[in-house]
Amino acid sequence: MLKIEHKAKRLFVDQYGNRFYAHTVKELRKQIGMGGSKVEKMYRDRKDGSVIHTGYIIGNHWLTMYAPVYKTEKKG
Repeated sequence: MLKIEHKAKRLFVDQYGNRFYAHTVKELRKQIGMGGSKVEKMYRDRKDGSVIHTGYIIGNHWLTMYAPVYKTEKKG
């Protein structure tokens, strides 16, 4: 079973390969140095036609978001 840990910092990788770790978008904006820049959500289409939120566009950085996932042990 996979579990997403919401309290952990998320990894954001931009199109240049730069890595940023942040809890919030506000924290992410400070790290990038684009505190006053417009923030837009980035989405990706899925095969079934639905849309999933995958990251943010802040200034000229297109940041893909990765949430930590932990594999829990099976009991039994």
